[in-house]
Amino acid sequence: MIRLFDLFFSLTGLVILSPVCLVIIILIPLDSRGGIFFFQTRVGKGGKLFRLIKFRTMVPGAQQKGNLTVGTRDPRITGIGLFLRKYKLDEIPQLFNVLNGDMSLVGPRPELRKYVEMYTEEQKKVLSVRPGITDYASIEYFYENEILGQSADPEKTYLEEVMPAKIRLNMKFIEDPSVSNYMKILYSTMCRFFP
Repeated sequence: MIRLFDLFFSLTGLVILSPVCLVIIILIPLDSRGGIFFFQTRVGKGGKLFRLIKFRTMVPGAQQKGNLTVGTRDPRITGIGLFLRKYKLDEIPQLFNVLNGDMSLVGPRPELRKYVEMYTEEQKKVLSVRPGITDYASIEYFYENEILGQSADPEKTYLEEVMPAKIRLNMKFIEDPSVSNYMKILYSTMCRFFP
């Protein structure tokens, strides 16, 4: 049932947001050199690797200077990228990941392999479901970049504080992957954008 909702909502979202996507596709190359999309290998359900897609918000080669984005003043973020990140518009292409079956609208955010390799056996339970665009952790840590930007050691803060806390929140949906919980998370996410 959830897969049907994923297909319906992702297709609907792509149709409704297509004019916005067209504007973004025009603005990104005008703002900085490089491609329009950003692809990154993430870990999905059962440990399967897949290519996550976003609109590019950073300068080319930014990953070589670190995987975490720290605050709104990260010098790697482009001008249009700052706007896209603020309103989470860079995430729109992940609707294609949902259509492809690599992701769901609701589920734990997919991580990089380097972080998944640090999971405890208990934490690996997040790999038992499809990763998602949003869930309780995404809602709670809506401003994660700003939190990391205030840290003297963002990588340490992420590994020791943010990541474990997010995984604990992930479990709330994993333990109750019902349609009602799915809808509740989608509604709560929308409320984050339109309080």
